Amino acid sequence: MSPGRSGSRTAAAAAPAGPAPAVLTVESTGGARLHTEIHGPEDAPTVVLSHGWTCNTSFWEPVVRRLADGHRVVLYDQRGHGRSPATPRACSTEALADDLCAVLAAAVPAGRRAVVGGHSMGGMTIVAAAGRPEFRERAAAAMLCSTGMGGLTTEARVAPVKALSVRRLMQKTFLTSSLPMGPVTPVSRSMLHYVTMGPGAGPELRTTVAEMVTACPRRVRGEWGRVLDRLSLLDRLPQLTVPTVVVHGTRDRLTPPVHAHRMAGRLPDCEGPVLLDGLGHMTPLEDPERIAGILRDLAGRHLPPAASAGRDARTRRTKRKEPSESSEPSERDGRDERNEEVA
Repeated sequence: MSPGRSGSRTAAAAAPAGPAPAVLTVESTGGARLHTEIHGPEDAPTVVLSHGWTCNTSFWEPVVRRLADGHRVVLYDQRGHGRSPATPRACSTEALADDLCAVLAAAVPAGRRAVVGGHSMGGMTIVAAAGRPEFRERAAAAMLCSTGMGGLTTEARVAPVKALSVRRLMQKTFLTSSLPMGPVTPVSRSMLHYVTMGPGAGPELRTTVAEMVTACPRRVRGEWGRVLDRLSLLDRLPQLTVPTVVVHGTRDRLTPPVHAHRMAGRLPDCEGPVLLDGLGHMTPLEDPERIAGILRDLAGRHLPPAASAGRDARTRRTKRKEPSESSEPSERDGRDERNEEVA
C-alpha cells in the first residue's frame, strides 16, 4: 500500500465491525483500574496490544479488524487514557510495566502465551516489563512499533530548527506541556499531521488522530510527557529475550528511525528493523494492513493454532506435575470469573 492510500483505507473501515468485545476492568498498582477489551474467538492465538501516549484502545481498531477473525486480541487503555481513570502522581515506567503485567495475568489464561505489540509508549511499556516473571511466562514474541528507549527530546525532529539546544528545549516543552490542545481546528489538524504522520495521511485520518490526541486529559498528557522526557530504558533491552520485530516509519519525526537501529543493535533476538517508507509516527493507523500482517506472522510462528492451544496448555501442566484438569478450574471458569468484572 502506498503512503498516499493508507489514510483513506484506514478511515474507510475496510471491514465491518465484529461482535462486541468482552470488557474487563483490570486492577493494577497505585489504584489504577484499566479498561480492557478482548476481541475475537476465545480459543484463538492471543495478541495483546499496548497503545501510546495520548491515544486509547480505538487507536488499534483498524488493526483489530484485520486480526480478530482468527486471533484473540486484547486491548487496554493506559492509566489516565481513554476509559482508564487517571492515577495522579502514579505515572512511571514501572507503572507501565505493572499495568501490562496485570493485563497479561488477567487476560491471558494460565498455560497460554501471547504475542505482545506496543506502539510508542506502548513499546516502552513492553521493554519496561521485559524482565518481569509475568511477562516472561506469558509473552512468546513482541513487536516494538515507532518507539524509542531514551533521548526522545534530543533525537526528535518536531521543531524545525537546526540548533540542537533550542530544538531540544522546544521539543521538551511540547512533550511536557499541560496546556489545552482542543478543540480540533484546521490548525491543530495540520500541526498534528506534521508532528505524527507521513505526508500521505488522508484528511479523515488526520481528523481521527486530532480528535483522539486532543481528547486525552491535558494533565494526564503532561504527567506522562514528563515521564517520557526522563525515559531511560536502553539497559532493559537485553532483558527482552523473546523474538522481537522492530517497526518504524521512515518519516517519523517524534521517534526517528535512529531509535529503531539503536534498539535492533541491543535486542538479543531481533528481526528488523522493518522500515515503512513514507510513514510517520502513527504507523498502525497509516498502514494497518502491514502492521496486522507482522503480528499475524509472529503469532503464526510463535503460538500454537487454536485447535492445539488447549492441548499444549494441558501438556505443560502435566510436565509440571500439577493437579489434573478434573481437580482444578477450567480455563472457561477462569474467563467467566474475569468477565464478571465488567467495566
